[in-house]
Amino acid sequence: MNPTPVRWIASNQSNFWEERQIKEAASGEANLAFTDEKFQRLEGFGGCFNELGYLALSHLTEEDRREAFHALFHPEGEHKFSICRLPIGASDYALDWYSHNETDGDYAMEHFSIDRDRKLLIPYMKEALRLNPDLKLFASPWSPPTWMKHPKAYNYGTLRWEKEVLEAYALYFVKFVEAYREEGITIHQVHVQNEVVADQKFPSCVWTGEQLRVFIRDYLGPAFERSGLDTEIWLGTINAPEPWDEWLKKKATGFDAYANTVLSDPEAYKYVKGVGYQWAGKHAIQRTVQSYPELRYMQTENECGDGENTWFYARYVFSLFHHYFTNGVNAYIYWNMLLEPKGRSTWGWEQNAMMTVDPEAGRLTRNPEYYVMKHFASLTAPGDTRIGLKGPWSGNAVSFEKPDGTRVIVLANPFADARELRLQAGSGIHSFRLEPESFHTIVVA
Repeated sequence: MNPTPVRWIASNQSNFWEERQIKEAASGEANLAFTDEKFQRLEGFGGCFNELGYLALSHLTEEDRREAFHALFHPEGEHKFSICRLPIGASDYALDWYSHNETDGDYAMEHFSIDRDRKLLIPYMKEALRLNPDLKLFASPWSPPTWMKHPKAYNYGTLRWEKEVLEAYALYFVKFVEAYREEGITIHQVHVQNEVVADQKFPSCVWTGEQLRVFIRDYLGPAFERSGLDTEIWLGTINAPEPWDEWLKKKATGFDAYANTVLSDPEAYKYVKGVGYQWAGKHAIQRTVQSYPELRYMQTENECGDGENTWFYARYVFSLFHHYFTNGVNAYIYWNMLLEPKGRSTWGWEQNAMMTVDPEAGRLTRNPEYYVMKHFASLTAPGDTRIGLKGPWSGNAVSFEKPDGTRVIVLANPFADARELRLQAGSGIHSFRLEPESFHTIVVA
């Protein structure tokens, strides 16, 4: 009997990406094996288009710039991103704060404009779309126009809860989708608000679950219907403030306070195609998927780190991938794909990025989280199905099956010493020496 073909790729702190040789296990029972369980369909991986990322790209030579775009977006590149995010107006990684209509009282949106986006964001996306025309995009605001808020500012505050403001804000979303369509860019989804409980010094706006329910049910959903838009409406992006346990003492869980509040209303539910969670929203994903398994789910913003881009933090990021996929998400979205070193935002927070660009040397660096993403994205594709695993290693592994039956396992050894993985594949057991604090992709044909 011919042995089952197996491919192994490993990453550790001294060697970020290496193809390894596999041997049959000399002794011992398998400690990882496939099951017959089938779970969610994979929709893919991506990142967020932000102005500071495009500025970082401007420091590269044309050759290095092409290399970065090919690695992220080309269907034969290293990540093959299939779904990415963009802000509606300013995110906290814009050069400065703005919205698409700052004309006070313009309820008819006569002064709506995406001219600002034509400078950096639209060229950024068009360059990606040229390499992958099938790239899907979802968009969310960090803040409504300031005149729609109380107080009247991009940061902090809430949406003014007046009928004419709510109607105008729904129209704002419609105008955004239509304006991008005129640019030749399809917005496949809108998420109502970035981080609905973030009352922050960067662009933000706090929503309750009840407000989301009413806005989607009575304003945004009907506005999209009247305009004939097929853009999906998602309930996102839902986070929760830290520390989580302190929040729970004062409020219902993230599931009950947000997802269940909206989705238990049939008239709001009919407009919602999926739920997006990020940051402390990870505490609510399991119960939401359990309660509404027919919907689709997404991790919408990878946690950001501190700008140091360490291997230690990459190990934590791997645990986020594992948590979200084993709890049912269809897609996982990184935050900033590229930044300058330290990744300092306009409001002072330093954050990680998959790649950094030194503006003085013009040098492109692939950071540890680049390789975490590569382990998940490089050998999977939209349409793959997450499948079950059993054994002691299953708590640190995720597996997908391709339509042709090929299976891909992504796993980590989180321990400070080397460990042996014995994988049951076909009729044989294959042995892998997993180095300390390492990541691995195993492909079983």
